[in-house]
Amino acid sequence: MFNKIKAIKELRDQAKTMKNEFDQIIEKGEGSHGKIRVTMNGNQEILDLYIDDELLGNKERLTNGLKEAFKDVIKKIQHKMASRMKDMGGLDAFKNLGL
Repeated sequence: MFNKIKAIKELRDQAKTMKNEFDQIIEKGEGSHGKIRVTMNGNQEILDLYIDDELLGNKERLTNGLKEAFKDVIKKIQHKMASRMKDMGGLDAFKNLGL
């Protein structure tokens, strides 16, 4: 019983460490040839969003540019998160908890 409680505490501590690590991952994605820029951290929180005034009058270009920028930044974040997870021991780190 106490081993399970200890394992859960270790899992919670690892999750907190991972969140802190992912907070440090910051990437920028672009759309519409740089007229839209999204900055996001590894916890997929949007830190900044820039939209060039030129796109504000064209809903279709704005929508497409936003999709493009988010797709770009998410791909970059996922790549860095996978690398960071691998450095932290990957999923094998959770197997050692006995859960």
